[in-house]
Amino acid sequence: MKRDRLARIFPLVIIFLVVFFLMPRNSKFPYDYRKGREWKYETLFAQFDFPIYKTEEQMREERNSSSGSVVPYYRYSEEASAKSISSIERLPLGSLRSVVVSQVRSIYNKGVIEDRSLRDELPESEVIYVQRDKRAVKYPSTEVYSLSDARNKLLSDLSAMALGVNVDSLLRKNGVYDLIVPNLVYDEQATELVHEESGGGVSPTSGYVTAGQLIVSEGEIVTAEIEQMLDSYKKEFEANVGYLGPPVLILLGNLVIAAALVVLLYFMVWFGCPEIFHDSRYPYLLLLYLLFSCLTLLVLKANEQLLYAVPFTLSALMMQTFLPMRKVVPLYVAMLSPLLLFSHDGAVLFVMFFVAGLVVLYVFKYFQQGWRQFIAAAITFGVLALLYLGFRGADLVAGNVWSALLSLFVGSMLTVAGYPLTYLFERLFNLVSDSRLIELSDTSSPLIRELEQKAPGTFQHSLQVMNMADFVARAVGVNPELVRVGALYHDIGKMNNPLCFVENEFIVPKDDEEHKYHTGLSPLQSAHDIIRHVSDGVEIARKNRLPKAVVDFIVTHHGTTVVSFFYDKFLKEGGDPSQKSEFTYPGVKPHTKPQIILMLCDSIEAASRTLRANTPQAYSDFVERIVAGKMAEGQFDDADITISELNIVKETLKQYLAQLNHERVVYPRTKMNNK
Repeated sequence: MKRDRLARIFPLVIIFLVVFFLMPRNSKFPYDYRKGREWKYETLFAQFDFPIYKTEEQMREERNSSSGSVVPYYRYSEEASAKSISSIERLPLGSLRSVVVSQVRSIYNKGVIEDRSLRDELPESEVIYVQRDKRAVKYPSTEVYSLSDARNKLLSDLSAMALGVNVDSLLRKNGVYDLIVPNLVYDEQATELVHEESGGGVSPTSGYVTAGQLIVSEGEIVTAEIEQMLDSYKKEFEANVGYLGPPVLILLGNLVIAAALVVLLYFMVWFGCPEIFHDSRYPYLLLLYLLFSCLTLLVLKANEQLLYAVPFTLSALMMQTFLPMRKVVPLYVAMLSPLLLFSHDGAVLFVMFFVAGLVVLYVFKYFQQGWRQFIAAAITFGVLALLYLGFRGADLVAGNVWSALLSLFVGSMLTVAGYPLTYLFERLFNLVSDSRLIELSDTSSPLIRELEQKAPGTFQHSLQVMNMADFVARAVGVNPELVRVGALYHDIGKMNNPLCFVENEFIVPKDDEEHKYHTGLSPLQSAHDIIRHVSDGVEIARKNRLPKAVVDFIVTHHGTTVVSFFYDKFLKEGGDPSQKSEFTYPGVKPHTKPQIILMLCDSIEAASRTLRANTPQAYSDFVERIVAGKMAEGQFDDADITISELNIVKETLKQYLAQLNHERVVYPRTKMNNK
């Protein structure tokens, strides 16, 4: 008992430590507000100074309006200057060549840019950036030449020297003007990058609020201006105030919250499905909780907007694969609790993913196979999108809706993409899904074929029990696939010693009884050999890596009943009643409805072969006697079945026997004409 309790608590301690370590260390803003709604809290005054941050829409409008003040970025081209001067040096200018080259070099030292009339996309600006020798320096735009200004400058400087020639004609005749090209090359990409990094010259704030200033009064309608102040106050509060409190109190608060999350998870399991404490579904559930909690907290630290893309609905599907739907819902609430507590929009996200999770749990049973899973994903996205628009319809105006909808779409598709992980976890934790149950119920599997060959009578008995248990399970609302698999494998241990059991005995004459297995054995020896098929079955099941749920059927299908035939024989031969335990199965009493159904169907199928009368009353008395006997032996003491459910089981068994053993029409023999 102590070890079992430790196995429950220790994983929860691990989860507690991980969640505590990943929890955000800053305080969460304690107010919830929306534009256009009444401020339902007390009058709020600023507790500290803070700037009023502009909204994204305001920043975007100011950037657009300030697009004309973009500072152009140019790169100095040595190659363009050298090529131009080299070409001029080869011109037949005579004694004027050196003077022209010197003046062109002087112009290039200042820099030449393209005329705006030639490049309309060039922005106008009083200053420009010029990158030369890996350094970018800001210059007044008047300190560099445009292409036309550079040519005019060359003409005016040469004319002023009184060289005794028509300078303009000389320059045109030799093509000097055409050889002067821009050596400052406009870089559009760098211009945009510098503009974005500098914020386009737009300040991110639009004012300042001092400590003690009124932000909003109680009962006041939250306008756009008040919402902007509240958003700014919230931003500063969560960025700084959360760290200003005493570290010990912050630590204690986080400890309490982390402990509360773990306690919530534990009691959701305790009240909802306590039976999983005893099987591998418990560690599987804890692993799912740990994975999604860590994912939530890590995404919160990275970028809270990405929470829309987290496939929380996948956790509901992965639980529903191994748990009844009605037990998944409270566990799903616990799974979403970190999202509810730590996200700024926790309440909205919680409702969105909770409703979407319930919907996907319902529709997935219809769209579970192959490509139909994408239909389930599309429905999930539709539900999430509708809920998001319902909560955040105002975002349509701000233009933020598309990124959120895209994230929700990605998360919905990840639900389909991540679902195959269920099959991996199924193998790792040795769990049982419906698909694996269908696989295990295949009578052509090697293990079942071996049973058929070694113990054909037991194989036929198992098939009969399987059909009977399936009929009863559907009437009670129990998973029929699980019961079918349990019935198929419950007597698998009999193939180790098949002749020990009457259904596998060869037909022998009545006067040849010595060839029967139990001839010559004492009642105690016979009982031991019969009882052993349970432990042999467990060993075979584990050797073949059958799921624990199947092993449980093997252990519980006889419970702690007595091998009555040999015990009665033992008493008639003068045996000591105190040795009754030697004739008792050392198994476990059934504690689930599927296990009870199998126990009753196994007993009724075997005993029904002795029925002589085929009447409704005979079947009723027979079933009532078998069920009363099991109850008298206390086999239902640990079961979760109700009296009404047990009555349904009995009535269904009576109906099944009546259908199976109804009287047939006796066909008259046809006389053969002898010729």
